[in-house]
Amino acid sequence: MSCIRFNTPAQRQAMRDHAPTMLTAEQAAALHPAPPVTDSKISRLRLLAIDPNPKIRESVASNYHTPQDVQAKLAADPDEGVRGCVARNEYTSCDILRSMADDPSEMVRGWLAVNYFVPADVMDRLAQDESETVRSLVRWKSDLVSP
Repeated sequence: MSCIRFNTPAQRQAMRDHAPTMLTAEQAAALHPAPPVTDSKISRLRLLAIDPNPKIRESVASNYHTPQDVQAKLAADPDEGVRGCVARNEYTSCDILRSMADDPSEMVRGWLAVNYFVPADVMDRLAQDESETVRSLVRWKSDLVSP
């Protein structure tokens, strides 16, 4: 027996008629709201930020609710993956992002280059970066926003 199925036009129309409607992102968020950020959650983030496992610290660095003082410490983390997560987090403060512009890691500077929340003066510095990859990411992002 063949596993290929041939539907009649009437069957295909019935499937279209009964297909579920897709929710917009806003409708889905309204149906499934995020839990409130509590002091307990912030305490957990602070504890996880000092975990010996860099993947755990990356998770904290990527979190939108990580306090700025914790982000500042993670921006100086010895692991470039952790610093990269800070650099690409859209909730990282401009001052912290600015402090990362001279990071020794090309990857971290590359994440800064594609973060839309990086201040213009940092983008100007990254446009002159020693790395062709970082400079090309700055140009790429610039081309996305220019008409």
